[in-house]
Amino acid sequence: MHHGLLVPPVYSPIPPAIHPRHQAVDRQNAAWAHAFGIGSTELRDKLVASEIGTFAARILPEGDEEVARLLADFILWLFGVDDGHCEEGELGADPGLLAGELSRLLRVAQNPEAPMLQQDPLAHGLRDLSRRMAHHGTPAQVTRWVDALREYFLSVVWEAGYRSHATVPDLNDYTLMRLYDGATSVVLPLLEMGHGYELDPGERDHRSVRAAAEMAYFVITWDNDLFSYHKESRAGQHYLNVLRVLQHHRGMDPEDALRTAVAQRDRVMVLFERLCDHLTSTVAGPRLRQYLRSLGHFIRGAQDWGISSHRYTTPDDPARLPSTFLDAPTDDSSEPLDIPCIAWWWDLLPRTQDAPSPPLPHKTSLTELIAN
Repeated sequence: MHHGLLVPPVYSPIPPAIHPRHQAVDRQNAAWAHAFGIGSTELRDKLVASEIGTFAARILPEGDEEVARLLADFILWLFGVDDGHCEEGELGADPGLLAGELSRLLRVAQNPEAPMLQQDPLAHGLRDLSRRMAHHGTPAQVTRWVDALREYFLSVVWEAGYRSHATVPDLNDYTLMRLYDGATSVVLPLLEMGHGYELDPGERDHRSVRAAAEMAYFVITWDNDLFSYHKESRAGQHYLNVLRVLQHHRGMDPEDALRTAVAQRDRVMVLFERLCDHLTSTVAGPRLRQYLRSLGHFIRGAQDWGISSHRYTTPDDPARLPSTFLDAPTDDSSEPLDIPCIAWWWDLLPRTQDAPSPPLPHKTSLTELIAN
């Protein structure tokens, strides 16, 4: 039985941090949810009780308060889409209809003035988000935000395919889908906006930097799977979770699946740290260093929020979640995980300390970039 699975403390080398105005951000977030009528009344009340504003305040602890509010409202909106359309709505088991609805929303994000979905609260909220994104971000950052939404939408449509057939993907497919269906990549443009800079595309899109971002997605979503297993496994719907994948395809019991998933996220967390240290000490200018720090805040913020939010602690039927973190990993191997779609991450670091790393493009002009 999966009842009462005890989730152990997980390894977290990143110190906690929160924006000093987190309470104000959280209050504003609740007001925004009600003003735009996101989700059913019941769903909205649940989302407001989840303290999503504090999550955003943990992701941008030193960022611009207005951007932290925008991030909070966007995260709440994403939960409105995910809970309302994908997991609990009828579209969630109909990939074709879901793809159509999400494509219409994508157009609203891209062109908020387009006269579409005018009676839809999610579209109404998205128009507001899109206009605020344009106020705080550059046109290129807003475009990347829309592109990341498309990536997220594509993955939840893929997920709906499994839901419609009540099937469970294998670990490789699940990992690839989970990198995006956790709505992690959509947050990245806001990490830049929150600190008032735009990362040079040659740096951001460099393999090593993209890998660092993907490692952050992996740790965040694996942690989320650990913290949300109790809630999901009791909801009575078809759910996908790494513990379920490991039980289904590897014949593990829940405790073994839990240990395996913890070891997987520990190994990636160790690699993330090593790669960020390597980039910081070799090629990263001030902006890239800030970006990597923000990825760390995102990981730690998701952890602190995940073990404390009513969304996962489910007070009516308490989940057995940790209240602390570990300062050592259960698995610090530098061997790649046996998951083909991410195994290349381990090729990015020199095997020996002396070997040179692949240069970032524009390395010679990093000083110019910073001066601009």
